[in-house]
Amino acid sequence: MKSFRADYVFPVSADPIKNGIVTIDDDGRIISVTDQNTTLPDVPIEQLNGIICPGFINTHCHLELSHLKDKVKQRTGLVNFIIDIQKTRGADTKQVMEAAINADKEMYENGIVAVGDISNTNISVSIKASSKLYYHSFIETFGFLPSQAAETFNKALALLNEYKPQPCSITPHAPYSVSKELFKLIYKHCDDGHNLLSIHNQECDDENKFFRYKLGSFNDLYASFGIDISYFKPQARNSLQSIIPLLSSKQEILLVHNTCTNLKDIYFLKRFDRKVNFCFCPNANLYIENKLPKIELFIGQGYNITLGTDSLASNSKLCILSEMRTIQERIPAISTAQLIEWGTINGAMFLGIDDDKGTLDVGKKPGLNLITGLDGLKITPDTKVKRLI
Repeated sequence: MKSFRADYVFPVSADPIKNGIVTIDDDGRIISVTDQNTTLPDVPIEQLNGIICPGFINTHCHLELSHLKDKVKQRTGLVNFIIDIQKTRGADTKQVMEAAINADKEMYENGIVAVGDISNTNISVSIKASSKLYYHSFIETFGFLPSQAAETFNKALALLNEYKPQPCSITPHAPYSVSKELFKLIYKHCDDGHNLLSIHNQECDDENKFFRYKLGSFNDLYASFGIDISYFKPQARNSLQSIIPLLSSKQEILLVHNTCTNLKDIYFLKRFDRKVNFCFCPNANLYIENKLPKIELFIGQGYNITLGTDSLASNSKLCILSEMRTIQERIPAISTAQLIEWGTINGAMFLGIDDDKGTLDVGKKPGLNLITGLDGLKITPDTKVKRLI
């Protein structure tokens, strides 16, 4: 056994403990979490400065896009970002694999213990199988043409089988890239068993404009891909409001980004019996749209909030602490304790691994992170994370 004492221990499942002590066994499982007045005899204690908290959960990443770091222009808007991704995505398999392996290591070193990862190919199967991290792979479907729904879904099923028995599920990419017919096939699939959903949601104003009026840059996007969308009619409501009835009530749903989600959208959600979680990836939002979601609107609405990094195509690093820093810099009222909750137990709950991850509770193996360089309990530009176990 080994013990760590720090200025504060954040169990997450309980109030922070000043001068707290965390004791683990050789396998990294929590033996005890106590205050400074309670120690275990004959167990060495390592004294540390900072906060000890559970390992981070990254609920949104694209491991297979890691080779695109610094190759996609910043702040050009979502549609131009998508076009750039399609132009630059192709690369030698070895290059893609090496970048993904390095990204996996980067997340490990940055204190991440579990990842919700978007997958469009089988290139990350072996990487995830040998990784020290827990992965849930979201097999992403694209298909805005109704006639292609069955073919697209069957391809997703085939890819899903390549990932099994690893944790995996089939998911729609985004409202603007999935037809109602494809949504219905995924809905039916969700009725047959466990199938977590992770959907890119309202990343730009034009997404809502397209659904409300069939106007804006998405028309140019479809035209650039040679897709005839004459069948699509304006929905007279935002994209989220248009697709939420098409999502299963039996599965957990992660809505990712939410850059242009408004209060009316949130209230609309409350009319439906859906298991909704929200994921924020602020650094990617700034990279693509130079705009952040109105995060304050989501707090206190009764929905689970998680954090993600998105991919290295839209971020300079894969680090949950960096996402926390960006949020707190712009919204100082959001405390470090709340951000740690979003980056640990909330993500673990969505992924269904909260029995072992997310909190410093006896018997769990959540990983231990040390956060240093704080101003009191505030995150600063000098704040860093170090993985203890």
